[in-house]
Amino acid sequence: MTLMRGPADGPAEVLYVRFRAAGDGGAEGGQGASLGAETYGHLLRLLGQFTPVIEALPPDAALADVRGALRYFERDAAGIAELIRLRALAWYGVRCTIGIAGNPLLARMAAQGAAPGEVRRVPGDAVADFLDRKPAAALHGVGPATARALCAYGLDSVGRIAAAPPATLQRILGAKTGRAVHDKARGIDPSPVTPNAAARSIGAEHRFAHDELDPDRRRRALLSLADDLGARLRGSGRAARALTLTVRYADRSTTTRTRRLPEPTAHGPALTDAAYALHAALGLQRARVRSVALRVEDLCRAELATRQLTFDPAEDKARRIEAAVDRARARFGEAAARPAAKLAQPYSRSPYRGP
Repeated sequence: MTLMRGPADGPAEVLYVRFRAAGDGGAEGGQGASLGAETYGHLLRLLGQFTPVIEALPPDAALADVRGALRYFERDAAGIAELIRLRALAWYGVRCTIGIAGNPLLARMAAQGAAPGEVRRVPGDAVADFLDRKPAAALHGVGPATARALCAYGLDSVGRIAAAPPATLQRILGAKTGRAVHDKARGIDPSPVTPNAAARSIGAEHRFAHDELDPDRRRRALLSLADDLGARLRGSGRAARALTLTVRYADRSTTTRTRRLPEPTAHGPALTDAAYALHAALGLQRARVRSVALRVEDLCRAELATRQLTFDPAEDKARRIEAAVDRARARFGEAAARPAAKLAQPYSRSPYRGP
């Protein structure tokens, strides 16, 4: 079951649910206590009581297509969202920020800026008004570099982007990106809600104590996350074919980018290099970053992964050191050997392992 809808195809039936742990009093996208992998799994199963069409967005969010639940529960999407909110709070002490709209893009945007426990809905006939004055960077998937390119041509709001000729956007951003941004600015999102996405992923998040401007500190956080994910992959006998970076900014907007890896890997340095490349490609410069998250995806069994032969003694040495570190951690605990970045800067992790 999938969902592929434009802004005016019917009533709002997609929920974007962001779970907030007890003690987190910030708005959607803000800092707070880590949710925890076990609690997150319970909350996904809570959503599963209403619909099987759930796309997990670790470490603390999910999309749900509730079209099939409306008649059964004799409620509209807002009524189902209220049930989810109440049960999550009563059963797990977790508050939910929920956005409701006709597609995943608009549901995400509806939740932006909402407080924990708040439900926001974008009716199908109000999409243009909802989007009109929002900044370009508010569109999911439009990062700071793309937003700067648009603003340089006076396209600094979603309404202006929607009014621009598609050919103009394609000249500024390239054919594929230009078409995608033009559709998003009109509230059109062809991406599906894909069930069981979390079954092939492991993720972790670093939340900074303050909005982070320093790219070196962000890179240290990525190093720590990549090292952790590599160790968890190796410990579970799996390798990843793709890596996803999610950056959450001080204004509560997010940018997500995914890179296919040259070969399936659980090697920490390979994951770190890919994370650095994703981060550099965003062109954040002086962006104020609230948190960064990495997710390894499209997992396979490690014995099925092929490794390209190399005659580089440095890489062979790195893999031997990595194996020795794994043995030390297995015997003495994770603190037995850690990258220097972990010693230089403590951080809050929010790990998630797919079922």
